[in-house]
Amino acid sequence: MSGLTAGIIIGGAGLLGSVFGGISANSAAKKQARAAASERRAIQARIDTIEKSRMAITNPYAASKDLSFMVKDLSGMAKDLSGMISNPYANLGVATQAAKFQAEQVDMSLASTLDSLRETGSSAGGATALAQAALQSKQGISANIEQQEAQNEKLRAQGRQQLQQIQMAEAARIQNIQMSEAGRVQAAQFSEAGKMQDVAAQGNVFMFNAAENRLNNQQNLAVGQATAAANQEAQANASRTQATLGMIGGITGALSAGAQMYMAGANASKVTPPPSDRKLKKNIQSIGISPSGLNIYSFEYKDKSFGDGVWQGVMSDEIPSEAVIKHSDGFDRVDYSLLDVEFKQI
Repeated sequence: MSGLTAGIIIGGAGLLGSVFGGISANSAAKKQARAAASERRAIQARIDTIEKSRMAITNPYAASKDLSFMVKDLSGMAKDLSGMISNPYANLGVATQAAKFQAEQVDMSLASTLDSLRETGSSAGGATALAQAALQSKQGISANIEQQEAQNEKLRAQGRQQLQQIQMAEAARIQNIQMSEAGRVQAAQFSEAGKMQDVAAQGNVFMFNAAENRLNNQQNLAVGQATAAANQEAQANASRTQATLGMIGGITGALSAGAQMYMAGANASKVTPPPSDRKLKKNIQSIGISPSGLNIYSFEYKDKSFGDGVWQGVMSDEIPSEAVIKHSDGFDRVDYSLLDVEFKQI
């Protein structure tokens, strides 16, 4: 097979391989990008739904009730006890009844004595003495009885006073107990009502926080999934770009390789292969690697008759044997039409 034919076949095969490979890779990457974009949109819709379902932020204490109505005025329970107070000495009387009784007794005794004196004929002096004695007796009896009556009345008044004081103290004690207990019950009711309001408000705060935490967890999960889908979409788009660039590069490379082989084949019969033996070269520097893996060098010929200046090419001891041409002068030549390295002056 000539170099011309080989260049056409190799170039055409490389071109077709690059085109079909690029189309296939591009199509697969496009499907992946569409799937990732669809998943990302679905996740974003779910995130929007989660955001819309959040509870409105409210003041949990806004519905607190005014408990001032429970505060009662207990002053009405206080009673005026002054009505129970009286003067036990206000009605103390003089014991005149006893004096009157004694006087009547003395008068009766005196009258009886006078009758006896008249009957016996006693003198007036005896009657006078008798009357005086009777008077003194009446006065003594009256004074004694009146003293006793006054003392008894005083004692009764003191007893009534003591009883009033005890009754007032007991009434005041009962009244204080009633007012204190009423105040304690009212304070307990007020405290319990306030406690229930605080518990209800705390319950509302707990429910709000629990709902927010649950939505935040769901949203964080969805955001992570959306980020992953977006990354997959970006990666797929990058793969599409890479596939397209690879296809273009493959086409360009195939065309270039085909053209080189075509030109090499076309000129093979006209140009004597240049000497490529390492012994004929100096200042050898590696400058690259060909698509098929051959080392590319820059070098100068020791003998300027082979060419002056710096050249690009390969070393004959590193290439496939079928591309090496044995020359009669003992130095190897290279058939560059069988290689993917261009021999040129640089």
